[in-house]
Amino acid sequence: MKKLSIIIKGTAFSVVTFAVLSSCMVRKEYERPAAAVDEKLFRTDMLPQDSTSIANVSWKEIFTDPILQAHITKALENNLDVRIAVQNYTFQTQSINTQFGQIIGERRYVNQFDITATIGWEADLWGKMKSQQKAQLATYLGTLAAHKAVKSDLVASIASAYFQLLTYDDQKRIIEETIKVRENNLETTKALKEAGTLTEVAVQQSEALVYNAKSLLIDIDTQIQLLENTVSMLMGEPSQTIARSSLRSQSLPESLALGYPASLLSNRPDVMQAEFNLMNAFELTNVAKAQFYPTLKLTGSGGVQSVDIDHLFSVNSLFANVVAGLAQPILNRRQIKTNYDVSLANKETAYLNFRKSILMAGKEVSDAIRVFSVQDSFIDLKKKELDSYKKSVDYSQELVNYGMANYLEVLNASVNSLNAELNISNAEYSKMKAAVDLYQALGGGWK
Repeated sequence: MKKLSIIIKGTAFSVVTFAVLSSCMVRKEYERPAAAVDEKLFRTDMLPQDSTSIANVSWKEIFTDPILQAHITKALENNLDVRIAVQNYTFQTQSINTQFGQIIGERRYVNQFDITATIGWEADLWGKMKSQQKAQLATYLGTLAAHKAVKSDLVASIASAYFQLLTYDDQKRIIEETIKVRENNLETTKALKEAGTLTEVAVQQSEALVYNAKSLLIDIDTQIQLLENTVSMLMGEPSQTIARSSLRSQSLPESLALGYPASLLSNRPDVMQAEFNLMNAFELTNVAKAQFYPTLKLTGSGGVQSVDIDHLFSVNSLFANVVAGLAQPILNRRQIKTNYDVSLANKETAYLNFRKSILMAGKEVSDAIRVFSVQDSFIDLKKKELDSYKKSVDYSQELVNYGMANYLEVLNASVNSLNAELNISNAEYSKMKAAVDLYQALGGGWK
């Protein structure tokens, strides 16, 4: 008997040792695929790299306008206040054809009260349970990353819409000033016609320019109201006028530090979510592979059950069940093989999505860098262009007054002057929008 006990213990020790060693061979640890991450994720030929990235900076330090900050805060609060309550209700009735139904001879609706507890234990011989745990953790972290992405998008949307409203306000000011100038020019043209210097054609052309500017004013007012409705919706409020400052009062950082390319991996929520999905698929592959090997399980359940709540805690209401077993997959091996092949395909899909998210992140950063870095030069040239057009308007108008030029030159110069001034306003918005895009592309401050 003693010899038999020693043999059993030795066999058990061998099984455990084999299981531990096999576990190391079956389960693999996740490692970030080097092929998915290039050393140079975005173009930096326009701006130098810096170890301090705006991806780590709160949006309040980038968007310093207090009115804008209040709008963003309100939008985030309304978004976070959304709660979904899920209620489950279960109803059960017995079939007449069951043993219980045959005894009572009719369909009855029975209230059954029970308190049940189940406990299970499985030897994690092949690392399956550890992989399942890590897969679930990756799913949870992916959900958190997705939530961060929603908040980042919301902040960017509010900031972009706010800057667009300021641009519309500035353009409205430009159009209103243009209307006054053109109305004065119309009166001057009428006076010159009376003096015989110009014809009715010039008067009609001057009047057409006034109507054109007034139509632009109606259009810009419409665009303002539509955008205010959009911002109201983002803040979870009925459509209303949106409080705001002015375009000229805005200030952005003189330079935006990008940080190392790895910041795209540690800060961008969509990239984080894509990698968590890859980690989940990787661990599920480990789980599927472990299904090829035997499983040792011990399951127990127990509790109290009664159709009468007064006897629920009676000794007669107690029940228990214990099941132990060692399962070796034999008959369903083909199904396990298919599940494993599917898990490999899912892992490859997750890898491709991760790689795609990395490339998209690099593209968005590169695009924003380009637009942000050239806007100052572009605006400077547009201001010089505007100055030349304004001088052209003054010179051509003076020549017309002395009958030395065609009034068409005045009209062309006036139209070009208005377009150049509107272009400057659009360029200033483009720079602010590029700052928003770059901030969001680097992670939106939701590390």
